[in-house]
Amino acid sequence: MQTARTLVTVARPWALDFRTRVLQPQIFHKTKRLYAAPVAAEPFINGSSAVYMEQMYHAWLENPKSVHKSWDAYFSNVASGVAPGQAYTPPPSLATSVTVSSQLPVSSGAQEKIIEDHLAVQAIIRSYQVRGHNIAQCDPLGITFADLDNEVPPELVIDNYKLGEKDLDRVFRLPPTTYIGGPDKSLTLREIITRSQNVYCKNIGIEYMFINNLDQCEWIRQKFETPGIMQFSNEEKRLILARLVRSTRFEEFLAKKWVSEKRFGLEGCEVLIPAMKTIIDKSSELGVESYIMGMPHRGRLNVLANVCRKPLEKLLCQFNPDLAAADEGSGDVKYHLGMSHQRLNRLTNKKIQLAVCANPSHLEAVDPVVQGKTRAEQYYKGDTEGNKSMSILLHGDAAFAGQGVVYETFHLSDLPAYTTHGTIHIVVNNQIGFTTDPRMARSSPYCTDVARVVNAPIFHVNADNPEAVIHCCQVASEWRSLFHKDVVIDLVCYRRFGHNEIDEPMFTQPLMYKKIGKTATCLKQYMDKLIKEGVATQQECEEEVSKYDKICEDAFLAAKKETAVHNVDWLDSPWEKFFENKNPMILPETGIKEETLKHIGDVFSSVPNTEFKIHGGLKRILEQRKKMANDRVADWAMGEAFAFGSLLMEDIHVRVSGQDVERGTFSHRHHVLHNQAKDKVTYVPLNHLSENQAEYIVCNSSLSEYAVLGFELGYSMTNPNALICWEAQFGDFHNTAQCIIDQFICSGQAKWTRQSGLVLLLPHGYEGMGPEHSSARIERFLQLSNDDPEYFPREDADFEMQQLHDTNWFVCNCTTPANFFHVMRRQIMLPFRKPLILFTPKSLLRHPKARSSFDEMVEGSPFRRLIPEEGTPTENPLKVEKVIFCSGKVYYELQNAREQQELMDTVAIARVEQLSPFPFDLVKSECAKYHRAEVAWVQEEHKNQGPWGYVQPRIATVLKKLGMSKKVSYVGRPPSASAATGNKHDHLIELSRLLRDAMEIPE
Repeated sequence: MQTARTLVTVARPWALDFRTRVLQPQIFHKTKRLYAAPVAAEPFINGSSAVYMEQMYHAWLENPKSVHKSWDAYFSNVASGVAPGQAYTPPPSLATSVTVSSQLPVSSGAQEKIIEDHLAVQAIIRSYQVRGHNIAQCDPLGITFADLDNEVPPELVIDNYKLGEKDLDRVFRLPPTTYIGGPDKSLTLREIITRSQNVYCKNIGIEYMFINNLDQCEWIRQKFETPGIMQFSNEEKRLILARLVRSTRFEEFLAKKWVSEKRFGLEGCEVLIPAMKTIIDKSSELGVESYIMGMPHRGRLNVLANVCRKPLEKLLCQFNPDLAAADEGSGDVKYHLGMSHQRLNRLTNKKIQLAVCANPSHLEAVDPVVQGKTRAEQYYKGDTEGNKSMSILLHGDAAFAGQGVVYETFHLSDLPAYTTHGTIHIVVNNQIGFTTDPRMARSSPYCTDVARVVNAPIFHVNADNPEAVIHCCQVASEWRSLFHKDVVIDLVCYRRFGHNEIDEPMFTQPLMYKKIGKTATCLKQYMDKLIKEGVATQQECEEEVSKYDKICEDAFLAAKKETAVHNVDWLDSPWEKFFENKNPMILPETGIKEETLKHIGDVFSSVPNTEFKIHGGLKRILEQRKKMANDRVADWAMGEAFAFGSLLMEDIHVRVSGQDVERGTFSHRHHVLHNQAKDKVTYVPLNHLSENQAEYIVCNSSLSEYAVLGFELGYSMTNPNALICWEAQFGDFHNTAQCIIDQFICSGQAKWTRQSGLVLLLPHGYEGMGPEHSSARIERFLQLSNDDPEYFPREDADFEMQQLHDTNWFVCNCTTPANFFHVMRRQIMLPFRKPLILFTPKSLLRHPKARSSFDEMVEGSPFRRLIPEEGTPTENPLKVEKVIFCSGKVYYELQNAREQQELMDTVAIARVEQLSPFPFDLVKSECAKYHRAEVAWVQEEHKNQGPWGYVQPRIATVLKKLGMSKKVSYVGRPPSASAATGNKHDHLIELSRLLRDAMEIPE
């Protein structure tokens, strides 16, 4: 790496002096690389000029006088039917350097040369627009280049255009596709090159010419090419300085007070704070009121202190190891914490809301969470264009290029149900990942290349040039406000210390860190610049530093008086008044009136009118639904519709997201009806239940689990009075989103006191579909449940609610539509929020026995954590020889086997519908009722999978509580590395053996 960087410096002797930032005009000549087809050798109409010609043609169509007369003649000839090869008419001379008597004709060859030279100059300008970023001087250390290439692009070599030193002082007319001339319409070639370099090759590298929208490209050109556009007033410069002082001195203060403490400081990219504040200032000016931010650990404390204005004493308390938490939760390290805070923006005099989402060390995992939270805020505010709420995402260079969730999140940016109408991305480009060199960390030239897939402009900028950074931030804010699209600011910087403050970077990057050791801070460089310009005096700078140092010292003294830390102070999504006047121990009613069921059933089985043509197969489904409603029964799809519809009628917003959820993977849901005669004409019955209902959103997602689940989690955090569901196409597909499950959903409340009522719908069941479509991996969720297997909770009136309150989430495997209906409604009726992991059936969707009567859903009917045996065994419990506990669809197979073997009197079957928190009390009741019977747990999963590992010690605790010496036995498939067999024959043999063993009663 060090050798390569030395070669770069040699190969580009024209590199900037980074201390003075003066770019001498450079004329690039041919390098050692030879190009077989130089641009100048191309004919008049060829690939390199095709785009330019198209632009000329569009300009000519609007106004023939806006283009040169030669183009006017050419396009007029073509329009009149002349073949393009014969349409060219040589124009009069354009170059002032060529003196031609008006009395003398100009030769055709000279005229063609003039045309070619003008086209060449226009191609040069375009080449700087396209490739100038490749040679932009963005590295503050001056030892590498952002694109990891050490050669001048051939498009920027003047020799390739048949132009040389003799042409530098010729005057050329500027095309309408550039703004470098300002009021001037013509410039010398020397000035054209100088101005192009100043725009595209100085401290800002602009990538935008890949964007397939001419208006957007034109807008960006104007914002960067217009002469003098990057000028700042003295007042603006002093504001930048003051913010740099805060950013720099904050880190220095922490380093002085806690020498050996990890804090992941911002040293080397202190300009991030002025950058973020500029984005917020400009966006506030443009009407944005709320900012949702996600970021990694580096610089987090500085952002919380100096962007969000978290009270410093609260932040400094986190460094005191002697302070215990005064409220719930296990807490998290200080550089993972989030917050939400409202304050006044002093520049715009407007109130703004700032939220930084808490996140784990898993880099970029917070990205989709932020987007979901932002989308939800926009939805509840009716902000359909994203004018009031916006997201800001911070990234590291290695993670931005390396983490796939970045790509997944970008691909949500323009989807109708997921867009946040533009996100500003800021990459803190350390030019290193922990200890890994960029050449070993990515294959693309830039760490930001992933953003090109959504046509996001990318501004690479030298982080030691604060004014260049601030200009990019202002342009980015305006871009987002105007075009409602993503934009990336790549802050090319360095990391003054190692990965953290106690890490030694010299082990792996010795030359780089020797250079860093000799590099003055951005604050020192900018302070010297302003003093030299006369914008500020040395005394004024020192006073600014002293003023902030005193703020830090006062906060330090105040922090010493704190007696405890409060986890709730770091809540990123506070729910105002939600918990007020609610008794957390009251079990809510979940049943509804029968007339409501009938009304929903009627609407759910109807089409809007006779002109709406539906598919013949779907027509039969709707007729079946209407018949069920008339018969007062519901299958799974009806039970779900009753749950969603009743909540909607109670003004509860419902959102269901995931792959193919509109129809349902198994073609059971059909919540969006499509007109078979008219394209894009749809009807959502659940949005037509009543006039005052809440909106129902059901949306097919991109083929992503990680980002989409994270998005829905963020959506659920914003408003507790909404039912937010994510459905996996098959249950086991959740494992590609395991990071969101482990780091956010399972432990979010414990770490960050953040509640969420998100529902995960995971299709599960062994039907012989193979190892990837059978198991939703119940065991993983149960292993993450926090209830103690050896502790039998105190039995009192609050038993059920206390369990629900204490657990980290609910894990259920329902066997009836009614129970599904109740557990979904319970999510909203509870006085608190917990995630619900709900394993849903596949074959039971149409199973004739998996139906529920309206009697099981009307007022007074509850959710049943355990459905006990309700048949013949209850008439004579002493006759029962075996009591089986199971969960899920295997119940129906056990029931069928029991009937076939005529064991209705001797085998009792109980269904555990809520696996976690475990229904100790109800299992105890069943065991006590059949106290003479053998106790068995039956599951269709393999022994090392499924609920067995979770339920076995808990049933043992129940038996111990009853004073029984018996043990619970296991019946199911043997241990296996694979979730299921892929052979249908083997599947049937396994099932047959399982059912035989389940019905076997020992002598």
